[in-house]
Amino acid sequence: MRKKWWIGTIAIMALLTCCTPKALEYRTYHNFSIQKLGFDKSMISMELEYYNPNNYGLQLKQSDLDIYINGNLLGHSTTDTLVNIPRRANFNMPVKFSVDMQNILKNAANTLFGGEILIRLSGKVKAGKGNVFMSFPVEYETKQKLSLW
Repeated sequence: MRKKWWIGTIAIMALLTCCTPKALEYRTYHNFSIQKLGFDKSMISMELEYYNPNNYGLQLKQSDLDIYINGNLLGHSTTDTLVNIPRRANFNMPVKFSVDMQNILKNAANTLFGGEILIRLSGKVKAGKGNVFMSFPVEYETKQKLSLW
């Protein structure tokens, strides 16, 4: 009887401590650079900054993101690099993606003259701990003032 009590107590404690991880929060981007410039396609790289609101560290295993500017698809990025995420801290995730230059030209006037553009990230990231990984949705939208002058 005593053995069953201990097993029940351990099971309840495990359920209480194993709560579902909170979604990672997008913050901003850093180190935006054009790796290859072409007439049809260009290659862009940057680091996306996220915040881990969880009380424990995680590992980011995979990301699958669409990046939009003013509602137009700028590019798609898929990464499968393992990134260690500290608990309750910001971390950077490197991304590279190919860009259709026709979509860039649609937004060039706003960018050149210092207008605001709407940046939207949509997709999912796979993060976890040990060998247990879960997919988290990414839906973020912000206005950014970009100016070349």
